[in-house]
Amino acid sequence: MHRYTRTLAVAATAWAAVAWAAFSPAIESALAKAQYVYVQSERKSGELGQPAEIWFYAEDGAVYVGTRPASWRVRRVKAGRTRARVAVGAPGGPAFDATASLVKDAALEQRLMDAFAKQYPEGWKRHEAGFREGFESGERVLVKYTPR
Repeated sequence: MHRYTRTLAVAATAWAAVAWAAFSPAIESALAKAQYVYVQSERKSGELGQPAEIWFYAEDGAVYVGTRPASWRVRRVKAGRTRARVAVGAPGGPAFDATASLVKDAALEQRLMDAFAKQYPEGWKRHEAGFREGFESGERVLVKYTPR
């Protein structure tokens, strides 16, 4: 009986963690319609920077962006400043507080590029080579934004 109770407690805790990290219905709806997200990353002062418009890919309760390692968002994550705010569709659109992390996953990079080809057909023609070559060479990295 004790083992069963402990298993239920662990399962309930895991479920609560997943539910806590999930997007709200308003964010889910906005992500389905939006062309861009607007990311504010944490400065040294602790304040959030100006919103930066960027293409995005959403999967499994997180938002991913592909960007250059020298970008402010990446430099701040590398410096340990992982707090961010992500607005969807417009700088004043539905937003969520997030934790940023750098991810190296070739399969995820491919899914992001496949999604970009569909979501941004005109822009993708101009940027496809830069993304593909960049992910291969390290001149482009994935940043994951997980809701807090």
